[in-house]
Amino acid sequence: MDRLGNSDDPQDIARDVAAVGRISAVPSLLRLICQNSGMGFAAVARVTDGTWTACAVQDDIQFGLAPGGQLDVQTTLCRESRAARQPVVIDHASQDPVYAEHHTPKLYKIESYISVPIVRPGGDYFGNLCAIDPRPRIVSDPRTVTMFTVFAELIALQLESEDHQVEVEQALALERATAELREQFIAVLGHDLRNPLAAVGATAELMIRSSAEPPMIALGTRLRSTARRMSQLIDDVLDFARGRLGAGIGIEAQEVPDLASYLRDVVAELREAHPERTVIERITIDRAVRCDRGRLQQLLSNLLGNALTYGAADRPVVVSAAIDDRTLVLMVANEGEPIEPENLAQVFEPYWRPRSSKPGGGLGLGLYIGAQIVKAHGGELQVRSSAEAGTVFEACLPIVLPR
Repeated sequence: MDRLGNSDDPQDIARDVAAVGRISAVPSLLRLICQNSGMGFAAVARVTDGTWTACAVQDDIQFGLAPGGQLDVQTTLCRESRAARQPVVIDHASQDPVYAEHHTPKLYKIESYISVPIVRPGGDYFGNLCAIDPRPRIVSDPRTVTMFTVFAELIALQLESEDHQVEVEQALALERATAELREQFIAVLGHDLRNPLAAVGATAELMIRSSAEPPMIALGTRLRSTARRMSQLIDDVLDFARGRLGAGIGIEAQEVPDLASYLRDVVAELREAHPERTVIERITIDRAVRCDRGRLQQLLSNLLGNALTYGAADRPVVVSAAIDDRTLVLMVANEGEPIEPENLAQVFEPYWRPRSSKPGGGLGLGLYIGAQIVKAHGGELQVRSSAEAGTVFEACLPIVLPR
């Protein structure tokens, strides 16, 4: 089915009539046609195998057809023009060797007639630009035929532009709806879920502090850990929503003279959470950097957490951070089963997790969010992995301030 002009559905017909009606130049073109050719009636018609519908008319002879009005397509000559994709031109029907006995001129009592196909740039047939008059007129003159042909091409181009405009407006409407949905989604995560989660956390703290019974303290501790885990999942999904659906993860960069201490805090926190694991720390940052401190802590937490999850349990994880010229280089390395070469390009994609992942291990957003944080700082996060050298995530961030 053509995008326009090849459907007999009443809604499609009404849409196409309205599309022509929105082309402001059409009334002027029809007036020019009547004035320059001497024809008394001119119209833009939408023509299919089953319908002939007037989309716009200039009626100086009271032919009696208004926009939206229809004729039996079998009684018109437009179907011949449509089939051949060529103009049909008659100067004097009653004396024409081809059309003297044709039913159309007799039925509508016309002597002169011209109809030129309106074909969109992509080849879709819409209808015809046509004109009639009860008196003989010289419409076969090359200048008149050229005028009709040019006007038909202009209308086709305007229909194409109109169709494109409708698509743009629909896309904008969809984008607005998506934006509203995104804001609602973020609001639900950021408020409606955090409020009950805060109550769960407070309950856990109360159980730990107010009870002297070891089982109750253990239950409160587990509940607190679960609440923190849920809070981290909410943070990850919020960051994903902002980064994937919005304009990327935003940062608030400022001068941080002691970033090393904040990164060490992250290492200490994860050491405490994984007392059975060995984490070697080599952080030597002796200069101020301009960054979002909280986001860099989140970056290190994600990278180190990933290494502790997927690295060999009996081998250490190494965290290093140093300055190379004016670039901060942050690396996290672990030993163990390497990432398969075909998967290296996917590790920073959202929701990707290796086949070895255990159920409940997370949403697979940590590395994606880490990459977005590095990108927001103007840097790049890379990964390399082999059985011999282990897996190394390296972030290079051009954020070091001069001495």
